Amino acid sequence: MSESDRTLQQRLRSLRPALLSDALGKSGAMSHDMRCWSANPLMAGPAFTLRIHTADILMVGLALAECPPEHVLIIDGRGELNTALWGGITTLCARLKGIAGVVIDGAIRDVGEISRDTLPVFARAAVPNAGGAEYPGEIGATIQCANSVVSPGDWVVGDEDGVVVVPAHRVENAVSVAERLQEVEKKISAQVEQGRDLADLLRYREVLEAKGRSTLPQMRFEEMTDRSK
Repeated sequence: MSESDRTLQQRLRSLRPALLSDALGKSGAMSHDMRCWSANPLMAGPAFTLRIHTADILMVGLALAECPPEHVLIIDGRGELNTALWGGITTLCARLKGIAGVVIDGAIRDVGEISRDTLPVFARAAVPNAGGAEYPGEIGATIQCANSVVSPGDWVVGDEDGVVVVPAHRVENAVSVAERLQEVEKKISAQVEQGRDLADLLRYREVLEAKGRSTLPQMRFEEMTDRSK
């Protein structure tokens, strides 16, 4: 990883995925059921992608061997939730190799072991059944993972809320905007602690007045009719 990428990685680690999603126009998040199963949900790194044959782990071991340190291994498991693609031993291997984290559109097993490990492991489900190891897949392709498109080199950030994908060509701008939002949120929190009303701080009443107080389409029609008289 280049020095500039390491600096970027540190900046991303200091930002919540929620802020990055806001910076991307309230987008970028993987499905709501993508959650961390390990002891450490804090993750940031460039994506190293894998697409597998449904319910088959052959390529998982190969991708794990090829994934560079400080990268996040993203596995397109086709959303199959009844076959585990990852477990305790692969978690150990990935942590010892220095991988930044693992995100699986599918299931894991060995939750007892993984729950004590510091490697960030995100998946959509857990199940005892293991996959076969017979079929080829594809490493380094643009994939879909939990309803998000992920290309190699996109930045992937996770925490307790879930996972956000930041496209490589948008990451500098997204980080800058997210850092500004982080500072604004600190100022808002400080004002709230001093007793200020959140609706006033965020000017919700002004927004409501600008839109009018009627929420039903019929009532908006009536207001327009009254103004025309």
